[in-house]
Amino acid sequence: MDVLKITPRGYCHGVVDAIQMAKEVGAASAREAVPQPVRMLGYLVHNEHVTDELQGHGVALVDADDRLEGLRRIDAGTVIFTAHGVSPQVVARAREMGLRAVDATCSDVVRTHDLVLDLARRGFQIIYIGQKGHPEPEGVIGEAPDRVHLIEPLDTAALAELHRRLPEGPIAVTCQTTLSQWDTLETIAAIQRLWPEVEVHNEICRATQERQEAAVKAAAEVDMVIVVGSSRSSNSKRLVQVVEEYGHKPAHLVDSPADVDPAWFAGIKRVGVTSGASTPTWMTRKVIEHIAALEPESAPAL
Repeated sequence: MDVLKITPRGYCHGVVDAIQMAKEVGAASAREAVPQPVRMLGYLVHNEHVTDELQGHGVALVDADDRLEGLRRIDAGTVIFTAHGVSPQVVARAREMGLRAVDATCSDVVRTHDLVLDLARRGFQIIYIGQKGHPEPEGVIGEAPDRVHLIEPLDTAALAELHRRLPEGPIAVTCQTTLSQWDTLETIAAIQRLWPEVEVHNEICRATQERQEAAVKAAAEVDMVIVVGSSRSSNSKRLVQVVEEYGHKPAHLVDSPADVDPAWFAGIKRVGVTSGASTPTWMTRKVIEHIAALEPESAPAL
């Protein structure tokens, strides 16, 4: 099978920094005379292979959708805040508990936290475009929970309802860093129609933009795109979405070669492969090798 390796793909700077930080903390604890437990409060990055590797370095997972609830399971040692960030309430609670806190929040997410805090201090009501249940919005909203209003991309009904109940005063809009840039721009345009004076801060990170643009561009040169990444990963799922919606080609998300279905390749001559920003290079390489070894003529007929 002819495989186009789409670039850029794989780890972004925030993921690299977070993983390196966690490994260093785990190694430092192991060197102590009496090693203290090291735990990541949720998946450090949304990829199970990375999580398994970190646990091999002495960094245990506390898997909890609610970060404050997760803290209740930690009684001593070090807690690592994930690349997605946490709310100020979580930081304060960790200090109250006497835990050593290590902040692995991506610098792009930190910038959004700072932005929201500044806007709230200046009296803005903030419309935040994000994914419900994702840890990044949870942390950002925690900066000013009485002033930040979560809207999912393209949710026109929720936006209309917010327009009816939002109090008078200055309005700003910002967003989760890992969304579809096209969906986000369309949602921002809808917000501008309702609030013409809205102050816009598009916080889609550069790594997310570059990977999406490269995947959509590559779709014109291939018959199908495979995205290597976890179903937990927002940016990986968005890569599948943008290829299908804006590249107009079929796309599939796989976590490993075991997820590759030979039936997908019927009539396919060239496949593009990319990966999410939290996907290890070695796993993407395995998937590429697996697909390259497939024989197009042996693929089952539709």
